Amino acid sequence: MRILSGIQPSGKLHIGNYFGMMRPALELAQRGEAFYFIADYHSLTSVTDPAQLRQNVLDVALDFLACGLDPKQTVLYRQSDLPQVTELAWILACVTPKPMLDNAVSFKDKVADGLTPNVGLFTYPVLQAADILIVQGARVPVGKDQKQHIEITRDIAGAFNRQFGEVFVVPEPVIRAEVATLPGTDGRKMSKSYGNTIEIFGDYKKKVMGIVTDSQPVEAPKTNLEQNIPLQFLKLVAPGRAADVQAKLAAGGYGYGAAKKELLAALEEYFAPYRRKREELAQNRDYVEQVLRDGAARANAVADATMKKVRQAVGLR
Repeated sequence: MRILSGIQPSGKLHIGNYFGMMRPALELAQRGEAFYFIADYHSLTSVTDPAQLRQNVLDVALDFLACGLDPKQTVLYRQSDLPQVTELAWILACVTPKPMLDNAVSFKDKVADGLTPNVGLFTYPVLQAADILIVQGARVPVGKDQKQHIEITRDIAGAFNRQFGEVFVVPEPVIRAEVATLPGTDGRKMSKSYGNTIEIFGDYKKKVMGIVTDSQPVEAPKTNLEQNIPLQFLKLVAPGRAADVQAKLAAGGYGYGAAKKELLAALEEYFAPYRRKREELAQNRDYVEQVLRDGAARANAVADATMKKVRQAVGLR
């Protein structure tokens, strides 16, 4: 089973990225052949500073390696180190119905949030399909917000296979129900564009203590705890501690400030070993760059084999 996933270097990675994509991806890597890429082509729809993009790519690589990615087992590479991806994206665009892209919710949401509706943003799902299909990914760990894009990839792969023969594996998304959509500090979906994230390796205190909660007084037994944001985070980071905090909130006499302090302590404890590992890796950037070069070489071998089949199938060879 080949596993494929990617993450945009559009800013500092946050705990929504970690629990929604990174941790499931790292766990899935133990069960198959994993290809994980840093989606720098995709980030060009929103990142316009070249120096910032280069730094973001390095930061994502550091974050993945610090959080447990083993480059001997898992292929980690820059998307732009596979030029075959953009070639395949054009070929796939020629079998993709425009109304399919018109219906992409992510495009509408990003434009509504103020991003310029450029062609790259509109055709993002086609490039994402190329990312997956170029390495014949069978399983794709993603957050719930990416489910539609995987469905589009499946439709594109199916259309190509019906027209030109069975070339592509049709992928399946892997979405964990408990982290399908992790809320941000303001209750909306956690997103860098909303400014409501808690960075994996950032300063937690200000973000955690600023999490939005309801106005129930300290002495009152708390209701609607399924919607309580600190508790949702705590269930992911420290399930045992979460059960204790939930019981105290439900009983009354225990405030949200105390719950946030529990979350702060749990986050610091959970990510402490990863933070130490990242600090070590940051002192050896040559190693990180070598990991990306080695990953690109391994991914290119697979991409070349795929494109040989594709070119022959469509008549380019």
